[in-house]
Amino acid sequence: QVQLVESGGGLVQAGGSLRLSCVASGIRFRIVNMGWYRQAPGKQRELVATITSDGTANYADSVKGRFTISRDNAKNTVSLQMNSAKPEDTAVYYCRVSTAPYIYWGQGTQVTVSS
Repeated sequence: QVQLVESGGGLVQAGGSLRLSCVASGIRFRIVNMGWYRQAPGKQRELVATITSDGTANYADSVKGRFTISRDNAKNTVSLQMNSAKPEDTAVYYCRVSTAPYIYWGQGTQVTVSS
């Protein structure tokens, strides 16, 4: 059974830091991309950052220079280091893992940035 277990969400003050982690297990196919998406109340889910198996990262413009995505292929984990957090970063953050042919999502972890 495939499981994506996220951790690290919580409450942080503006300007502070938070680190999210996601561990994937039970996936039979080769993992191609791993990433983080987020969904704020009343808004659509949006891409935050993705990273390929060779370490190529892609970021949303809104988080460039503040967030860093990383992955450990041996452990099937992906992390998101969030620095200089802003109130507009408040959302539920979802881990996403893509293989050929399936895409898997985590259950989401709440991140709240207070002003």
